[in-house]
Amino acid sequence: MKIVFAPDSYKGSLSAKRICQLLDLAARNVLGECETVSIPVSDGGEGAADVVVAAAGGRYRQVVVRGPLGEPVEAKYGIFPEKPVESGFENGVREAAIIEMAAASGLPLVRPEERNVRRASTFGTGQMIRDALEQGIRHFHIAIGGSATNDGGIGCAAALGVRFLGEDGTELEAVPENLGKIRKVDLSGLHPAVERSEFTVICDVTNPLLGETGATRIFGPQKGASPEDLEFLETGMTNYANILKAAFGRDIAASPGAGAAGGLGAGLMAFTGAKLRRGIDTILKLLDFDRVIQGADLVITGEGMMDGQSVFGKVPSGVGRAARKQGIPCVAIVGGMGKNAARIYDCGVDAIITTINGAMSVEAAMENAEELFLDAAERMFRMIAVGRRL
Repeated sequence: MKIVFAPDSYKGSLSAKRICQLLDLAARNVLGECETVSIPVSDGGEGAADVVVAAAGGRYRQVVVRGPLGEPVEAKYGIFPEKPVESGFENGVREAAIIEMAAASGLPLVRPEERNVRRASTFGTGQMIRDALEQGIRHFHIAIGGSATNDGGIGCAAALGVRFLGEDGTELEAVPENLGKIRKVDLSGLHPAVERSEFTVICDVTNPLLGETGATRIFGPQKGASPEDLEFLETGMTNYANILKAAFGRDIAASPGAGAAGGLGAGLMAFTGAKLRRGIDTILKLLDFDRVIQGADLVITGEGMMDGQSVFGKVPSGVGRAARKQGIPCVAIVGGMGKNAARIYDCGVDAIITTINGAMSVEAAMENAEELFLDAAERMFRMIAVGRRL
């Protein structure tokens, strides 16, 4: 019997790697000897680099970059061997980078009392990209969730050599408070390797750059923006959108995902030619997931809380669909179930098992996460053992 473990992490309690270890232990306790394959998964958010580097046998590169407010931070990104679909690479393999923008420009890097959305910049994310370019990397996967920024990606672009000029032609500091002052974009200093590179943005957000569903009004408040900040930044972002349209000849601001990560989506599309891709689909492709599960008798996935939103690009939905394509049963073990969790059955997940085995608080469930998970896994495998005897 071949069983593939493909869980997401339970945020705040169990890593996906630890979940795989517990599943393996439970399987052997109940079923005895069986073939197991562990492949931790991410939906493209936190932990995306870790799962890809681990699965591909890659490595990390540590760099010191500017944090959201300019302070030095240590950030890392992954470098891994990737098999491209297209030909032309030696032995069919190339090195690619996977970068989480939150490592340099994420909200957790700024204490709540220090949040300043008019100054927070994605410059550090651009520094990570530049470093990878100078390491010879020409293919990038950039996960852009969890940002502290609302700068339209101008900080990132500035780190790559783009200059933003004001009314009198002088260079402006690439921070949000200057978005409304930009009159021209100077691309002459853009790192020459950018145009010879391929950029994929891992992102499930489809918000445009501007308007009521745009970067500023939807995501600005969680980054500390006051009502006055929102009006100021939306005005500045509107000017910036017009500058991009004039410079590139297309309305990038209206593109789905342009508003992701405070407009970093728009900046990457404009200055690197990036294509936005759905998170879970991209990660499963990088993990070569369809090949990994071939011949499996069962796939087990899971997440901390399953509800109606789980069908929208979360790990169980992607894993379930991949399993269903190959006719493989799929079970999800989850920390808890919320409203409309049963919608996941439409995504190829055949059953849901919860770790909660009695009345308890969330705090108690998280504190005893390992014990509860192992118990749930053994209950599930016992049911499988019963089924095999029917």
